[in-house]
Amino acid sequence: MKVIINGEEKTFDQRGLNISDLLKLTSIEMPEMVSVQLNRAFVEKSAYDTTQVSENDEVDFLYFMGGGSFIGD
Repeated sequence: MKVIINGEEKTFDQRGLNISDLLKLTSIEMPEMVSVQLNRAFVEKSAYDTTQVSENDEVDFLYFMGGGSFIGD
């Protein structure tokens, strides 16, 4: 099965993958901190186990970073 992950085509031997499977198979760092988009729609973390990924789907793993304030001269 081919899936586009963060803009790169990846091929998996398995079919019937869900978002949780992809997080494990792609060795995503800090999976508890990642947000997932499937075909440009955000997926709730509670749905990772039940959201199926299909051939040629686009999946984006996103990390949102908070920032502090910068006090310049």
